[in-house]
Amino acid sequence: MQNLLVMKFGGTSVGTAARIAASCALIRKEAAVRPVVAVVSAMSKITDLLLDTTRHAEAGDRPGVDRNLASLEARHIDTAKELLPESELPRVNEAIAALIADFRRIVGGMEMLAYRPPRAVDEAIAIGERLSAVLVSECLNSQGVAAEPVNAASVLVTDAVFNNASPIMDATRVKAGERLGPVLEKGVVPIVTGFNGATADGRPTTLGRGGSDFSASILAASLDATELWIWSDVDGIMTADPRLVPNAKILDEITYAEAAELAYAGAKVLHPRTLAPIAERGIPVWSKNSFAPEKPGTCIVSKLGEGNMGARAVTSMANVSLVSLEPANPAVSGVHVMARALDAMDRVNVEILALSSSSYRQSFCFLVRNDELTKTLEAIESALALEMAHGYVLEPEVDHNVGLLAVVGEGMRGFSGFAGRIFTAISRENINIIAIAQGSSELTISVVVRRDGLEKAVRAVHAECSL
Repeated sequence: MQNLLVMKFGGTSVGTAARIAASCALIRKEAAVRPVVAVVSAMSKITDLLLDTTRHAEAGDRPGVDRNLASLEARHIDTAKELLPESELPRVNEAIAALIADFRRIVGGMEMLAYRPPRAVDEAIAIGERLSAVLVSECLNSQGVAAEPVNAASVLVTDAVFNNASPIMDATRVKAGERLGPVLEKGVVPIVTGFNGATADGRPTTLGRGGSDFSASILAASLDATELWIWSDVDGIMTADPRLVPNAKILDEITYAEAAELAYAGAKVLHPRTLAPIAERGIPVWSKNSFAPEKPGTCIVSKLGEGNMGARAVTSMANVSLVSLEPANPAVSGVHVMARALDAMDRVNVEILALSSSSYRQSFCFLVRNDELTKTLEAIESALALEMAHGYVLEPEVDHNVGLLAVVGEGMRGFSGFAGRIFTAISRENINIIAIAQGSSELTISVVVRRDGLEKAVRAVHAECSL
């Protein structure tokens, strides 16, 4: 399909009837001149509501389940009433009721089992995107643009890692062509659910953190799209968080690698996994604001032009903890302890944000998100239970009073003295640096500081780098 555009709309972009109408206007404008595939998230806060309902079901809390189901139905029925002509409502309300009945069936099974199987959770929470796809497609149809809701479970083929699945690209490419190709050829806009997929044998899955953006990226790569536009509620990718740095600016362009590093270190940018499929094919990605579509946004590309020296942006993350592990004596191999700990964290899908180690004592520390701390410690203590019981390895130490600052830029590569400038800027603010991590690519310098100095450090580094 020539000149295909994939457009993805986040939860706030479809969060109300007014926002759905605005997003549909953006789709309608582009669909008038070229083929478009739209990927939609659930309405804002709906995924949280669905997850909360599964927890009530697991606990046997029927009133809690019923209360959430009533809220779920009311929000979508009310949105449809505000969004669509009255003549369309009986049919649309019937479609909404059918999806909610499907969700009720799934949580009913969880209530009977007093357990939430990961596969069932994936099937349940995908209902949010399916409801959203119905509302968006019906809004477009009411405006004279032919559209069809498509459950991504019929398009996107994944492995069987429930709650955090990965795509099988070759199989997805085939299915996407089979399912979406005929729809596009008829001049119809497919409204595809974000976040979810299915295994080759049809078991529902979800893609984990950043899953809706990831879905759009997978489809763009599978369909050989010309561009991918990600619509959210921010103007683009900025040199820093404007809440911390009032004079932060929007970047016109940024590379895939830079965007991935910024996202990994806490910036409100596309999740690193999102960028992988499109980076391989060199498909440009635009980060745009659906609340202010007249603003140009940021384009994510393979390579920047000459002259982009130094840092491009600085980001930070506050809700993190620093975990330290140390052998009880130098006779114990620190490499062995590190390998066992990292393997344990990999098995529970923990993302390590920064890693630093010493030499003689063979101790090392790593930074993780607070919401992954419990499973991190459980995994490590399970993997090293024998060594800890015999006193070969000390108990993990956890420091909650820390924050991560990361400076990102491909132009830092080979820039003599740049790291020293960053550390000097932080030290001028009397902020103590706890740990430092920098990869051999020189793309990112990560610094762990005390939490109460994090915001001041971000402003100091932003100013030092003249961003």
